[in-house]
Amino acid sequence: MFPNSSNLGRPPFPPKYQQQSTFFTKLPLNIPPSLLSHQQIIVPPFHFRTAVKERLVTLQPMTYGSVSPVSTSDALTSFQGRKRQSQQSVPDDAKRQRIHSHDSDTTVVNQAVPLPEERRRSFPAPISIPSPALHARGSPSLIGCVPPLQDPLFPDPTETRLPVAKDELSQQVLELFQACRQQASDLDRKELCRTELQREIQLIFPQSRLFLVGSSLNGFGTRTSDGDLCLVVKEEPVNQKIEARRILNLVQKLFSTKLSSYIERPQLIRAKVPIVKFRDKVSNVDFDLNVNNVIGIRNTFLLRTYAFMENRVRPLVLVVKKWASFREINDASRGTLNSYSLVLMVLHYLQTLPEPILPSLQKIYPECFDPTMQLHLVHQAPRTIPPYISKNGSSLGDLLIGFFKYYATEFDWSHQMISVREAKAIARPDGIEWRNKFICVEEPFDGTNTARAVHEKQKFEMIRVEFAQAWRLLQDKKDLNCILPLKAAKQKR
Repeated sequence: MFPNSSNLGRPPFPPKYQQQSTFFTKLPLNIPPSLLSHQQIIVPPFHFRTAVKERLVTLQPMTYGSVSPVSTSDALTSFQGRKRQSQQSVPDDAKRQRIHSHDSDTTVVNQAVPLPEERRRSFPAPISIPSPALHARGSPSLIGCVPPLQDPLFPDPTETRLPVAKDELSQQVLELFQACRQQASDLDRKELCRTELQREIQLIFPQSRLFLVGSSLNGFGTRTSDGDLCLVVKEEPVNQKIEARRILNLVQKLFSTKLSSYIERPQLIRAKVPIVKFRDKVSNVDFDLNVNNVIGIRNTFLLRTYAFMENRVRPLVLVVKKWASFREINDASRGTLNSYSLVLMVLHYLQTLPEPILPSLQKIYPECFDPTMQLHLVHQAPRTIPPYISKNGSSLGDLLIGFFKYYATEFDWSHQMISVREAKAIARPDGIEWRNKFICVEEPFDGTNTARAVHEKQKFEMIRVEFAQAWRLLQDKKDLNCILPLKAAKQKR
């Protein structure tokens, strides 16, 4: 139901009998050809030299979607000779479990969901379903990432995918969304970096795949969103304290030595889910790279489905994220809300309206969001989900005011948990992760608390005050500028 492709799915791992138990030493060399990540599809040859203008690159011609096992000679030529360029410093935003999107204004025709028997096979045959007509708007690499497809329910995507704004507040919300949402060119830069890093990392871990996840793909990214990368080294879970840190140490050394000409400030963050933070000097994008945090791959496409199934969702989420950032309550490293939690809070609010705007996708389509589904199928299953037609005709402005009112006056922070999976507020579990927590937001797949960073009463009270103040101001003035200066927000993007 959302923009995607039917040719994306290829097995990212070899058959079980080819896998080796000596994880860091004797890795098999007979890797199957055409290992594709969920961002890739077969397209005409794409040359990095023409994509990154005014930058010197010595690269072999690249073709998305036809990545064969990387040879040493190919990898050594990648990203060499690039010009160093100045870039503005972007404050680091430490994220604990935030897995945040590529922007496209069309939807996809319905296809059949893979049957459970197909998902259980350890090495399924490549999926080969004929693609509908492509309606790509953007560069060739956009087609290589998440190409938009036309849905018969929306014959003219350019007119139907954005909501109509009849009042001033709704118009302000829509204008901010159009000015700040992630563009195709923004995704292109991230995807090019991901592709080249994967080539280099495969010299160390030949079976690994590097996935672009989070806001870069889930529909809720902005022009300034950083990139989230998930390095999947094997099908089994990875111990985050030992194995993941050991892998990331090797990745950090690779970045700081061989790739130092274009990777800047690689830093290992030893969090619950450790990451390597770095900046790509060619794309001017900051990245966070984790190891085998595959929940991020699954929730990327869950959120992406929500983002594209109703045209009021993305504008509303973007404005809330901008507001929270401006009011300084969108920084997990400082004990406030991460962006992933904010997105889930908006989705939950839209699910709990007297006339819901969103359903619970995991309840209605459990086969599409099966937490045991193999990773190379995760992106395909939601193609079967049609757009959601809600009877709720509320404007963007009314929904924004209602969002702040809900969390300022209606939601019971002390006893309830925000659950997108259940599409309602539920009683807090009696577990250690939920006890004595000020804000509880359930992760839709593994059930953890995505808002666990809010562990100080002072920070929690500050967040509550901001919600209450935003509700009162918007209700009285109906002007977005009273809570978020639009001119500054548009300039920052």
